[in-house]
Amino acid sequence: MPILDDFMLRALAAGTAVAVVAGPLGSFIVWRRMAYFGDTLAHSSLLGIALGFLFNLGLNWTVMAVCAAVALLLAILQRQRRLATDTLLGVLAHSALALGLVAVAFAEGLRVDLMGYLFGDILAIANRDLAWIYASGGLALLGILGLWRPLLCMTIDEELAKVEGVPVIWVNIAQMLLVAVIIAVAMKIVGILLVTALMIIPAATARRFAASPEQMALLASLIGCLAVVGGLSASLQWDTPAGPSIVAAAAVAFVVAYALPGRVYRPTTRPSRT
Repeated sequence: MPILDDFMLRALAAGTAVAVVAGPLGSFIVWRRMAYFGDTLAHSSLLGIALGFLFNLGLNWTVMAVCAAVALLLAILQRQRRLATDTLLGVLAHSALALGLVAVAFAEGLRVDLMGYLFGDILAIANRDLAWIYASGGLALLGILGLWRPLLCMTIDEELAKVEGVPVIWVNIAQMLLVAVIIAVAMKIVGILLVTALMIIPAATARRFAASPEQMALLASLIGCLAVVGGLSASLQWDTPAGPSIVAAAAVAFVVAYALPGRVYRPTTRPSRT
């Protein structure tokens, strides 16, 4: 069945590409306790989808632009001390989600498949989608590699990182923008409601076995790829939704990992300068 083979191969290629990039970035999200920030950007992506439809623009670009705008707004608002960061995240997440739903309502005569955007449609990946995923994912991976040492220094001790000359504010903004890129890239894979899970769950699972930051990032990518393969296999076997099946496969790996005896890795030493 060549047609079946074609769409499954495209789905595998797209899912594993996203998992490879999401692994290292997800590791920093887990270490720095930024899971709620990822959810905030994911919720705001619905506003990007609505604006893309309203103004007839490319959805990938509008999602990335809105997520980047929310990330920059959060970076600015964090400098004031009147509201805690979790409060700001809650306000931004739900405000952007509500604005997105209202904007969709203004698109008269337009039928929007919200379920496809909320939960993904990886089996409908086309060649142009695959090209977008690989190009954007490749740039994001280069960005993660370039920021690896500054981010690791900040994860261990942000104040000491400032003393050592790390531009903390700009590195934080860069990390937020990378998360925005990954959300725009992975939107088609698992949907905007589950995209944060694809970054967090494999990284949290890898934390169970890693002995160094690099090991954890690599293991997170590998576990993410295995979750994609397992989720797609389950979807094909039992006719379940592909995106949620991928996240469910990652969740099963997480439960199994933490049922085993052992320790949890935490980065506590300064990265080598060599």
